[in-house]
Amino acid sequence: MVNDEREKSDALFALSEHIIPNRWAEVRPPTKQELKVTLVLSLPITEASAKIRTGNPIDDDEDYALDVWAGVIPLQLAALPPVSDSRSRKDIETPAYAQNYTRQK
Repeated sequence: MVNDEREKSDALFALSEHIIPNRWAEVRPPTKQELKVTLVLSLPITEASAKIRTGNPIDDDEDYALDVWAGVIPLQLAALPPVSDSRSRKDIETPAYAQNYTRQK
């Protein structure tokens, strides 16, 4: 657990800037109470693995004789149009970074 207030704030800044660049400069900094109740973990990554493949399944030849469907179900994660907080002032326009938000694969 990260307990140092400055280190915790720096980690939250880095995460925020990664997700929505320049957002941190637009909002107020977190309060001491918000930092106190926010858990930030620092985890060393000493090993990682992933099994990633694209395209059709690669089954054993005898599996294709079975009465079982084989295939893929493509999924995607997409940002939808922004929705303003209903309690926000109505005269504040949605900023360009929110209107044009996209993420790379």
